[in-house]
Amino acid sequence: MMNNDNKISTQTKLFGYIGEHAGVSRFSALINKMFKENNDDVMMIPMNIRADDLYFTVSNMKNSHVNGAVISSEYVTEVVEILDDASSLVKRSGMCDIIYREENSLKGDIFSIRVLTEHLKDLYASKIAIIGTNHYAKAFSFLACGFNVSYFNDNLEELLAFTEEVEIKDADLNRIAPDMEIDFSNFDAVLDFSNMQDLSSAVKLAKYNLDMKNTKQFSALKKRSEELGTSYTSYDDLLEKLTKKAYSLIK
Repeated sequence: MMNNDNKISTQTKLFGYIGEHAGVSRFSALINKMFKENNDDVMMIPMNIRADDLYFTVSNMKNSHVNGAVISSEYVTEVVEILDDASSLVKRSGMCDIIYREENSLKGDIFSIRVLTEHLKDLYASKIAIIGTNHYAKAFSFLACGFNVSYFNDNLEELLAFTEEVEIKDADLNRIAPDMEIDFSNFDAVLDFSNMQDLSSAVKLAKYNLDMKNTKQFSALKKRSEELGTSYTSYDDLLEKLTKKAYSLIK
């Protein structure tokens, strides 16, 4: 049982929350509150890790007392090469956001995209526009059963290669470019998984507009949503659902 002083004993199960600005995020505080409310002898420790220290930190978890870690969005691709084993979704998407230590090895999985898909279902969103072709786009596409998805990117060749990789047949492919006006208002949700710095070509956005950027990362979708007066949801806006899912996995 976790005591009222939140002290760590030799029996306490430790998890890390690894990010460049982990201490600023409320992730650890929210999940630790759940551990305490349920009398679990578990604690999550925020770990501010610079990019050049990431490999050393994660690889040394194999021989530490830390049982695993949740990985902040800026490091989800970098940790994949450090893993000893991974779920099929990690292998196919090239990203990992939760790591478990199993004896002296590390196994990776993905939970944030599962949370995102459930969140969209809670919103009754079915017609989805995805911008970009990165790891989040891949992971979402593998879990997108039940959604009607259209794909947008600034490079059509890249988009074609993406749909072949994720094995999507007869995909609705669309080019997005600064000199084109795009109306997303027919979609229930827009998911921006791109690195685009400017989305001013979007003259209208959807009812729900989401990306997996945390508050320390620049979001072109957030900027455009503010300009158009539409809703925007970031990684941090999903923290309550993300921590609940992480809690169930760690338990």
